[in-house]
Amino acid sequence: MRYLTDRKRAVGNGASGTGTEHHWWMSASGVALAFMIPIWLYIVGTTLGTDQQTVITTFSNPFPAILTALIVVVGMRHFAKGAEIWIEDYLHGTAAKATKIAMHSLAYVIIATALYALGKMVFIGLLLGAN
Repeated sequence: MRYLTDRKRAVGNGASGTGTEHHWWMSASGVALAFMIPIWLYIVGTTLGTDQQTVITTFSNPFPAILTALIVVVGMRHFAKGAEIWIEDYLHGTAAKATKIAMHSLAYVIIATALYALGKMVFIGLLLGAN
């Protein structure tokens, strides 16, 4: 006798065969973001109105840097997958393909830009800490 969970029975079902996987990924990333973003907003809120060196020092610490990187990567992947579903619902043909490519490209450009800026702050923070 095989024991299958409800999720295991649902995987692979549906028109595209990936709807369950997509739903679980969006649910998990949404919950993760719901826990991470308030903490991140508190960190960012404490740096508002301070000088550049304080901001760099704050984001040079491991926890704010890793949290920021996670929020950017998970948030932009969540955005891209959500936009893809919207595009599939409302656009068709070449317009749908072009818009999907544009949304995924936008997400990856934002990820790359944010990680570059974060890396630069961490590097500058390391240089300032060495002096």
